[in-house]
Amino acid sequence: MTTTVRIPLRLEQALERYCVETRRSKSEVIIELLEQRFATAQPEKTAYEIACETGFIGSLSAVDDLTDPPKARLTDAIARKHGRA
Repeated sequence: MTTTVRIPLRLEQALERYCVETRRSKSEVIIELLEQRFATAQPEKTAYEIACETGFIGSLSAVDDLTDPPKARLTDAIARKHGRA
């Protein structure tokens, strides 16, 4: 597959120098860098997933939790998170 990409002149010059020094083609270098980038990339979590992990969704586990005002529960949760509780 062929892909055309426009890159700034400074990157083009750096790529050319690197290719001459390492005796490799531009295609080889670019393919290697893309493989490295996508091999280590982890999919980003959605806001919903983060909220579930941190306990903001589904945090009411008992009826007793309903007796505290929501602001007090939030203040307590933040204090515990930052080690102030």
